[in-house]
Amino acid sequence: MVDGHAMGTAQGPGPARVDALTSAERILDSIPTAFFALSPDWRFTYVNAEAERLLGRPRPELLGGVVWELFPAAVGTDFERHYRAAMSTGEPASFDEFYPAPLDTWFEVRAWPTPEGLSVYFIDVTVRRRLQEETERIARRAALTASVTSDLSRTLDAEEAVAALARTLVPVLADWCVVTLADVDDAGRQVLRDIGWWHRDTEALPLVREYAFHRLASLTDHSFLYEALRTTDVIPIPTDATARIQSVLRPGRAHELITELAPDSAAVLPLRGRGRTMGAITLFNGRGRPELDVEELATARDIAGRAGMALDNAYLYARQRRVAEELQRSFLTDPPVLEKLEVAVRYVPASEAARVGGDWYDVFPHPDGETVVVIGDVAGHDLQAAAAMGQLRSLLRGIAVSTEPGPAHILTLVDRALGVLGQDTVATAVVMTLRPTADGSVVARWSNAGHPPPMVIGADGAVRSLDARSLVLGMDTEARRGEQEITLEPGAAVVLYTDGLAERRDRGLRAGLDHLRAALTDLADRGVEDLCDALLLRLLPPEPEDDIAVVVVRAPGGPAADG
Repeated sequence: MVDGHAMGTAQGPGPARVDALTSAERILDSIPTAFFALSPDWRFTYVNAEAERLLGRPRPELLGGVVWELFPAAVGTDFERHYRAAMSTGEPASFDEFYPAPLDTWFEVRAWPTPEGLSVYFIDVTVRRRLQEETERIARRAALTASVTSDLSRTLDAEEAVAALARTLVPVLADWCVVTLADVDDAGRQVLRDIGWWHRDTEALPLVREYAFHRLASLTDHSFLYEALRTTDVIPIPTDATARIQSVLRPGRAHELITELAPDSAAVLPLRGRGRTMGAITLFNGRGRPELDVEELATARDIAGRAGMALDNAYLYARQRRVAEELQRSFLTDPPVLEKLEVAVRYVPASEAARVGGDWYDVFPHPDGETVVVIGDVAGHDLQAAAAMGQLRSLLRGIAVSTEPGPAHILTLVDRALGVLGQDTVATAVVMTLRPTADGSVVARWSNAGHPPPMVIGADGAVRSLDARSLVLGMDTEARRGEQEITLEPGAAVVLYTDGLAERRDRGLRAGLDHLRAALTDLADRGVEDLCDALLLRLLPPEPEDDIAVVVVRAPGGPAADG
């Protein structure tokens, strides 16, 4: 490599050497890459034209000058560290580094040590770095939006997810953040609650927590938060945020805390639902960070919109769920007291999104003296399923008490009624009639419309299933239904249940029925109430995925009645 030190030395090289050096100098001076050479004592010995331009100084001012004196901002940076390392170790160095004002430029640098000092090539990569940083910012904002969307869609507890937004938005969009919900009390008045907050500096987090505790009670009617809730517009506070927020806070602890937290800029973004404002997110930035730019504000507005819709959906779902649960429980009444039969019933709702389902049970006397027991499951897990369950339960009960007590006959009439009424309800069900006899046994007749099989616990504790099944209800108005009969000896019990008791996501119905049989074998000597409770305790997961109904009927002569 031709080194700058060999060019134009005072030793007077021969003509050929001069020509070669002059040619090399012309080449270095014409290349678009900046180049300079440093002596072992860090003085410039050569600077090409591109280096003059990028360094912002003429060649005469640079040559002979010490690099650390001419460019003092390089001291203590990667420039000095890499240059000194290359000079002392003899190993080349490659790095990117930023030089502040007056250059305000990112450089890509290649430094090669030589016997005469250090040769340095460098180019201006500021545009590339800015594009790279902008790409990274866009990627971070896209990842942030995706993360928020995932968090909001993963649970129906949207309030909890929205409260966690503060931690998600900091520090990508702000130094600290407070999330507020706007509720309506029984009198129709708006009630605000700060439900989430976070600060990038964990040592400042207690201050934010205390500020969130005090600030709502300290806000005046002209506060930025109230303005955002009234107008549903984003309210920016681009500068002097501490003083401007203080001006809308009454004297007190919140007024003091905002001084300690010292935001320089802020923005309040309303959480919009369907025609109403669900709350707001307030983003704060300190003096070391600029106000939200156009892209950041657009990202924050998008996230606030998603959060508002998630809250609205959750509130609508919660109201629907409460109505459906009340409707469903209104149908699931206590069984009648029977002289010659012991009966216990249980209903457990699912814990998550499918919380309200179409499972039901019914126990009622027939005019002919028999007892009718029904267990059923309407397809679906929503208000419509609960309403369809109520209609089907009432229809079946009405048909059963007005006709002969034959289970197959009852289900056949229900099928026909669904067809005549134009109902598109699809359900599984078991109808069973029980008739005690003089010797203490009970004659049970049943018909099964696609439902999991009832289980019989014999007086000796042996468990078997009543497996005969036919088509589900609502599929064929002309379906022919069969009927079976069994005699339950004194002390025997029959257990009817919906599929949530046996079936789980991690196992199919067949494996679930095996678990159910094993549990009933272990619990065979329990009274009906205790049997129900122990069965649910043993088989139910902590958070059931499906609702569950259970009916246990025992012929007299078995384990003593509970309690």
